[in-house]
Amino acid sequence: VQLQAYGGGLVQTGGSVRLSCSLSGGALSSRVMGWFRQAAGKEREFVAASRYSGATANYLDSVKGRFTISRDNAKNAVYLQMNNLELEDTAIYYCAAAPRSTILSEVRNSARYDWWGQGTLVTVSS
Repeated sequence: VQLQAYGGGLVQTGGSVRLSCSLSGGALSSRVMGWFRQAAGKEREFVAASRYSGATANYLDSVKGRFTISRDNAKNAVYLQMNNLELEDTAIYYCAAAPRSTILSEVRNSARYDWWGQGTLVTVSS
């Protein structure tokens, strides 16, 4: 199983970036998919998650209304559309997959995720 995240880069404040994450060797439709991020000198934090049906999503409060997680189970891919970016959004972003049994109250817990991608760097500049 391999998760590969890509799409990061340098963007100005107020700009947009779309991150993609592809899964190979497994079925994304059976997994809860999440995005986490880690800024320099800080702990990794939850950003967004989508349960296997894609019908429900969960977000970090500071990204609500700016970020949108979506998934295409047929393509085995999950996306994170990031709009109105702020300096504080600068971080390495990781996609991750958790078992289907993960309940909504657990999706923010990184320990529930057993598949992780390598991370993609998003740098927001002023």
